[in-house]
Amino acid sequence: MIKKLSFADKIIQYNKKLSCITLNLPNGFRVVNPFAGESKEQVQKITNAFYKKYYEDNKPRYLILGSSPARRGTAVTGVPFEDAVHLQKETGIMIKNFYINKASSNFLYDVIEKYGGVEKFYTNFYLNFVCPLGIVKTNSKGNEINCNFYDSKELQISLYDFIVESIRTIISFGIDTSVCFCIGSGKNFLVLNEINKKYKFFNAIIPLEHPRYIMQYNSQNKEKFLNKYLDALGNRL
Repeated sequence: MIKKLSFADKIIQYNKKLSCITLNLPNGFRVVNPFAGESKEQVQKITNAFYKKYYEDNKPRYLILGSSPARRGTAVTGVPFEDAVHLQKETGIMIKNFYINKASSNFLYDVIEKYGGVEKFYTNFYLNFVCPLGIVKTNSKGNEINCNFYDSKELQISLYDFIVESIRTIISFGIDTSVCFCIGSGKNFLVLNEINKKYKFFNAIIPLEHPRYIMQYNSQNKEKFLNKYLDALGNRL
């Protein structure tokens, strides 16, 4: 008898496929792929431990999508929106060369804690990105900096098919498509909404302000945004 794949198994299989993917980007842009980089063995241990801990079942979950992984964040750890400090606590794995506690992940952890804790949250939600691999671009000084998939029209076009197929694959993990939550109420939401109009992946998409925007520019209103997140996510129970 063939064992039915768990939600975790499907995520882990997909991450393995991402390790082999090749994307042709415009000049000046580069993919940051945690599943194929120098730390891929560490990333594999981290992601396997994390997903086996919280997703070893076949329960349907709602999808929360950011834009693309930050080069020193998810593009290093392999787990969306989870930083090294939190991941080490959850998996017991020391993460080398990466020990920055980001404001973005701290805000989301506040959301998760107020929602009812990590087990309850991850039982109901799965986080990923519209573009699940990190992108960097070379600036005028020759330095590589973070880049979103929508920062260049040419870049967005080159990634379009990959993005559509990624969303389709992620849905197959066991996603409840009645609603999708979009982290980033600006361009990320606009692009995702346009894709959804064409492919009808979700019945509705709810935009939420990005934690970085909240913490950098509206930290005085943090509680208001926390409640906005909780109201949106809590209505799904």
